Amino acid sequence: MKVILNVDVKSLGEEGDVKNVANGYARNFLLPRNLAVPYNEATVAIFEGRKAEIEARKEQKRKDSASLKEKLEAASIEITMPAAANGKLYAAVTSNVVAEALNKLGFEIERKRIEIPGSTIKSVGNFKATIKLYEAQVAEVHVAVKAQPVEGAAPAEAKKAEKKAEPAKEEAPAAEEKAE
Repeated sequence: MKVILNVDVKSLGEEGDVKNVANGYARNFLLPRNLAVPYNEATVAIFEGRKAEIEARKEQKRKDSASLKEKLEAASIEITMPAAANGKLYAAVTSNVVAEALNKLGFEIERKRIEIPGSTIKSVGNFKATIKLYEAQVAEVHVAVKAQPVEGAAPAEAKKAEKKAEPAKEEAPAAEEKAE
């Protein structure tokens, strides 16, 4: 069924686009929610009249996207995560963590729009995350992952020494009982 979109529909198209979709999708989802109208001469005439208005909105979105791209590329995100001595993180940095960090900086970006190379960051270092903006525009954000010392964690040698010292303390009273 051919429809004309009333509003931007994610994964389908933008306002004013003519799309050919499944009959059930149009009847059960798009039309009842007023996301689209059937394609016919009357609706085509209505959208031809609104064409300038729709293009103005698209142009505004492009400008907003371009300014957001400049701001994002100027920003640098620093994330501190618990890590081992060798630089491996105990928890991975995902797009959700990056979205929260961007939110703290004042950017409201959906986590679905953020792509991290390899889908997660699992070690300390500097990385680049890409953020999909309007149409084909993409912003690259620098993400610096730093190690946070884990509280209460002692070096491995100190832990081994503590384990060896504990059994020796328990054996001492047993030796005194045998002497009596």
